[in-house]
Amino acid sequence: MNSGIRILRLMKSLYFKIHPVNPQHRLILQAAEVVRDGGVIVYPTDSTYALGCHMEDKAALDRIVQIRRLDEKHHFTLICRDLSEVSIYARFDTPVYRLLKSCTPGPYTFILKATREVPRRLMHPKQKTVGLRVPEHAVTHALLEALGEPMMTTTLLLPHEEYPMNDAELILDALSSQVDLVIDGGACGTVPTTLVDMTGDIPLLLRKGKRGWVNP
Repeated sequence: MNSGIRILRLMKSLYFKIHPVNPQHRLILQAAEVVRDGGVIVYPTDSTYALGCHMEDKAALDRIVQIRRLDEKHHFTLICRDLSEVSIYARFDTPVYRLLKSCTPGPYTFILKATREVPRRLMHPKQKTVGLRVPEHAVTHALLEALGEPMMTTTLLLPHEEYPMNDAELILDALSSQVDLVIDGGACGTVPTTLVDMTGDIPLLLRKGKRGWVNP
């Protein structure tokens, strides 16, 4: 993609209205190209709207950190197509796999031990862990299929806001100079994923989110 288009993007975000159940393939391919080209996108998920970028792109990640005002303790998340893809980026045994299988796809984020396939900048600096999630949303799945790999993601929760934004047009107004693309997939929720640490002997609930959690 030429630099002229890139400059225009930085001045004002692209805006795609994509059907939440039957995503338009042409728009999905264009959205995937924005991610590959180093763009930061806003997209719908089964919990809230989220920010996403290519997992290998440091500059895009730095932009998301700036938008969210994240500190070094923040757990970054890779959003994946399925558990087979999760297993490339995280280490876990059979009992944990069975538990993950019972909860995915769905609005859960799991903290797991990262493999060497995870870029170091996405790992927790001390624990060497990473968040992994498999969503249940047609637009997200279509985008991940078009990319052919996971995407770095984090909830679209702006500084000093109590809840994530859930109206794509308002998101466009708020972030038009900071992101490259806003995907309007209809109204999303304002409750983030349930966050569970799976690195210990028993799962540890870190955040109660959209769906409940009961330890096995």
